[in-house]
Amino acid sequence: MAIADTSTLQKESDQSGRAAGACVMVLFGAAGDLTKRKLIPSLFNLAKAKLLPKDFAVLGVSVDDLTLEQFRTQVTGFLPAEDHDNEHWQWFTDRLFYLRGEFSDPNLYSTLVARLGDLDRDQQTAGNYMFYLATSPKFFGLIVQQLGNAGLSKQDGGRWRRVIIEKPFGHNLESAKALNREIKSVLDESQIYRIDHYLGKETVQNIMVFRFDNAIFEPIWNRRYIDHVQITNAETVGVEQRGGYFDTAGTLRDMVPNHLMQLLSLTAMESPPSFQADAVRNEQAKVLHAVQPLDSEDVLNLTVRGQYGEGIVGGENVPSYRSEAGVSPNSRTETYVGMKLTVDNWRWAGVPFCLRTAKRMAKRHTEIVIQFKSTPFELFRNSAFHKLHTNTLVIGIQPVEAISLSFGAKIPGAVLRVGSVDMSFEYSKYFGADPHTGYEVLLYDCMIGDPTLFQRADMVEAGWSVIDPILDVWTALPPRKFPNYAAGTWGPKDADELLERDHRRWRTIEP
Repeated sequence: MAIADTSTLQKESDQSGRAAGACVMVLFGAAGDLTKRKLIPSLFNLAKAKLLPKDFAVLGVSVDDLTLEQFRTQVTGFLPAEDHDNEHWQWFTDRLFYLRGEFSDPNLYSTLVARLGDLDRDQQTAGNYMFYLATSPKFFGLIVQQLGNAGLSKQDGGRWRRVIIEKPFGHNLESAKALNREIKSVLDESQIYRIDHYLGKETVQNIMVFRFDNAIFEPIWNRRYIDHVQITNAETVGVEQRGGYFDTAGTLRDMVPNHLMQLLSLTAMESPPSFQADAVRNEQAKVLHAVQPLDSEDVLNLTVRGQYGEGIVGGENVPSYRSEAGVSPNSRTETYVGMKLTVDNWRWAGVPFCLRTAKRMAKRHTEIVIQFKSTPFELFRNSAFHKLHTNTLVIGIQPVEAISLSFGAKIPGAVLRVGSVDMSFEYSKYFGADPHTGYEVLLYDCMIGDPTLFQRADMVEAGWSVIDPILDVWTALPPRKFPNYAAGTWGPKDADELLERDHRRWRTIEP
């Protein structure tokens, strides 16, 4: 299983000693941006790490009218030029195939059956199929139903069939439940892989190793020693080419029930009895179900929303959200979300979990901050130059994957002075920096049938259960002051006040 080792892909390959078994990856939405930027580069990285099976093929499916050569040229455009002549290039590109068709057309799926039969014969792929839905969410249920009608979801004779579904999985609790019912009428839960690319990042996977394989941290990972937890996801980009979609979704739907809830559950979960997939996911689900529901008054007091105006990001002037392509000039859609949640269980009672995520922030940065409590007695409070400080553990996820711990130490000299010291390491400097998109581990785990890092139906619904009351209040009460933060800053003033009311503050993220 991929979570037990935090080294590079090549080292993982050396230690696991096995590539995935023979299979075909069918890519719905193969001409889209996700395929070109993430999925094909991830597969190529797996090929270089010798983790793809030798009997392997990718069959792209899209409505675009492309020849095979056009498809191969298009999807490999993001692969580094220096790789075009290496030993893996020809092997990999020879295994890329293409099929044009409308996702709603039953004839596409009868043709797909025939093409997969050809690939099984020519590439020896053994009838094992992984279907990746890199499409608009409106096609998720439809494609799964069509796969079922064509007999492509049926597992027999030792052959497996798995479906990977991208986010967003529904747009509220009711729609998530409906989508779960629809796809589970065709597929068994063990065949469904709801993907969250954040869980493919080394640092995220290492949270469990860090907590449960190091005796010095687990004893203090609770309400007795931890004051509060912060989870930050900050992006410098705006909505780019997704204005039409984003203006109907917003940051709350787009980021919180999936990315942030996953980070929260991994941070707060109890130790599972084993690293079997359901053992790990059972503990994550317990945390999500233990998040204390917010009533209408809580939503008003414990959540903050914002929308960026024009500003400066990276030294360049950028437009306001309402000026972005595809966005309504009077849009009420939030681009900033801040909230304070509590986990209602023995370990975390009274410990706030402070979450924030936004677009057009001052820096692209994702981190988890464990803020420990102050010592019960400040022994050195009267020492010259002493500043009150607490221990802070920072788990950096992007753009730099790192872990750091701050603590107090005496500053050299004749006068007793106490300063803050950071002890840290970066993954790339310690383990090496092989190419990595965040999808490699997830795609490999799906091929070998390990769903540990994928969301189960109950986890998805539990995440939406946290979000639904906020959506209800925000829909009923339109925002009064949008835009309320300038692009290139750290969000609206209300977000700072959310923590300051309890004499806390967001960790300062340096430029």
